[in-house]
Amino acid sequence: MNGKVTEKFIEIAGRIGAQRHLVAVRDGFVSIMPLIIVGSLAILINNFPPLGSFNFVEWMNGVLGEGNWQAVGGSIWNGTFAVLGLLVAFSIAYNLAKSYEIDGLSAGLISAAAYIMLVPVTEDWGLNFAWLGAQGLFVAMILSIGLTELFRILVKSRWTIKMPEGVPEGVARSFQALIPATIILILVGCFQALMSIFAEISVFEFIFIVIQQPLQGLGNTLPAAIFIAFLNHLLWFFGLHGTNIIGSIIEPLYLPLIQENLELFKSGVSAFDVPNTVTKPFLDSYVFMGGSGTTIALIAAIFIVIRKEKNHPYREVGKLSSPAAIFNINEPVIFGLPIVLNPAMLIPFIMVPVTLTITSYLALSSGLVPKTVAIIPWTTPPILSGYLVTGGSWRGVALQVFNLVLATLMYIPFVIVGARALRKQAGRE
Repeated sequence: MNGKVTEKFIEIAGRIGAQRHLVAVRDGFVSIMPLIIVGSLAILINNFPPLGSFNFVEWMNGVLGEGNWQAVGGSIWNGTFAVLGLLVAFSIAYNLAKSYEIDGLSAGLISAAAYIMLVPVTEDWGLNFAWLGAQGLFVAMILSIGLTELFRILVKSRWTIKMPEGVPEGVARSFQALIPATIILILVGCFQALMSIFAEISVFEFIFIVIQQPLQGLGNTLPAAIFIAFLNHLLWFFGLHGTNIIGSIIEPLYLPLIQENLELFKSGVSAFDVPNTVTKPFLDSYVFMGGSGTTIALIAAIFIVIRKEKNHPYREVGKLSSPAAIFNINEPVIFGLPIVLNPAMLIPFIMVPVTLTITSYLALSSGLVPKTVAIIPWTTPPILSGYLVTGGSWRGVALQVFNLVLATLMYIPFVIVGARALRKQAGRE
């Protein structure tokens, strides 16, 4: 790749990564990630596998009364995953409005109110929870971005009520949002009425059938997983935060897939039998071990190859990077070795995660390893993460160990070549 092409690629990728609406989507999902993790872990705890003769779930039911322990996890689920779309509608609108330096709280509340207005109702006139959750994510994204842009236009055009000086800031802000909120919610109500009259389905069902379902089906395939792994690491190679840049694209695709697995696992379906193989935890736990590039394996390869030269630059970077790599933080090794713009590391840095994506997909899709049924913090160390995301299976750990050994073996030849090149530069060979 010549210099001009490289510069153009970096420029385009940088613009995409900094695009206001994509950043708002990414930050919106990041904002609610603690709730997503807590909701996922609640289901995992409710269905925790027996450890020998000790059954944690039965023991807790014995303490609290039969079924009461599951009720705790169910309540947490209802406040997190079950209203995921509503949470996203608020958080994306809030972050987008803040980027325009307008009232983020008002924008978020308007977006959430409009989202609820569009949610279909059941026969007894209650909100249909099926669309409050992950199935409504695409509507939440489109709605929050569109309404926030309209809110911005109305506020900038001074379609607002300006309160006199001395009025408390909170009161003045609420009155400033009154006219824009009224206009927006009337428009949303009219849109909902027109959808009911002419389309006879809700906007949620329309978006799900036309956009969301096909994209999710495509995302749950090996080619899609390989493409994501390739693009993420190509961006990192050029010094761009690949995870952040593509995060706003893959989160809406993969959150509904892991939610479907979670709901089935919650109902008693085995982790082997849930439908979706490629999810966000699949990538985090089996491919991005130690961070993007599976760089914990690169550090292991450095320690294997460079055992005697205590002050070798690679070894020094490996020692400094190891503590962070255990928790999947790999900036020290990416920029310290460096991997960024280092042609010697381009091939393994991309090929290792692509290879692990393939081995992991085959292991899960063939039934050798359970599929992922939990979302855990991305900083969860390998081995522990493999156990948790599979609902407590040693097979998840075994796959991680296999992948780490394979990745280390793939990195070793390139570490040997790189170390030799450094010795030549230092005049020692």
